[in-house]
Amino acid sequence: MKIVTDCAADMSADELEALNITQAPLFIQFPEGEVNSADLSADDFYNRLEAMRPAIPTTAQPSSGVFEALYRKLAESGKEIFSIHISSGLSGTFNSARVGAEQASDAANVQVWDTMTLSGGQRFQVLAAALGQRAGWTLAKIQERMAAIRAQTEVIYTLETLEYLARGGRIGRVQALLGSVLKLKPVIHVSHEDGKYSTVGKARTIPAALQVLTDHLLNVYQRTPLWVNVLHGRFQQGAEMLSEMVEERLNVAKQEINRISPVLGVHTGPGIVGCAVVPFSLMEDLI
Repeated sequence: MKIVTDCAADMSADELEALNITQAPLFIQFPEGEVNSADLSADDFYNRLEAMRPAIPTTAQPSSGVFEALYRKLAESGKEIFSIHISSGLSGTFNSARVGAEQASDAANVQVWDTMTLSGGQRFQVLAAALGQRAGWTLAKIQERMAAIRAQTEVIYTLETLEYLARGGRIGRVQALLGSVLKLKPVIHVSHEDGKYSTVGKARTIPAALQVLTDHLLNVYQRTPLWVNVLHGRFQQGAEMLSEMVEERLNVAKQEINRISPVLGVHTGPGIVGCAVVPFSLMEDLI
């Protein structure tokens, strides 16, 4: 079975290669032309982003035709394909993949999976699929585990500014924080109900926002052993602060600090810091 995802999953190049995962492109459209997000380093991207202020680039999902061509190519060496994507509540990528799968149905048997999340939360599900396959699990068993991970993962973050979310039109249900409170630091998570952004609180400073964030995680997980993936754009200080806070307040079994994909950074700016969290028991037997 071939596994496909997109670069919103924040998978490293080493992980993709080691687990034989194919990554569909997500595009960033700069004034000088379109770039595959995977072809940009995080620092190169943020340099370009900051240089073009107050303008902002846009993002574009792959067309159904891109997915169709990808599936047909993969089907040359095996017809079974499992395609795992960013939340349908945040991007049209899942729908493009679904249509592409229908268009390629004469050549490939493609199952498309909506992670209902993104970034490190999406990565947990992709890792479960790839590692489950390596362990010889059936697709049904893999999907059962992925559904449990999807239901029990929190992706939550705060931002130094709402400027990028507002300019990119991705504010959604966070819009109540705009206007006079634009300088507040929102704490935003991906809702389990519809895979869209929703606010869980706000604060006046980053340290206070990280306190709200860890309060939320403590309320959700209590003393459950956790895999915590701390994520940031270009905000190492914030990431280190959050790393220390979760170690102190949560039961952390495994922790990483990673950078988010440039295609997500378009909508957040460099000052994003947060984490993806999953009960360690849902991953432990796979790693």
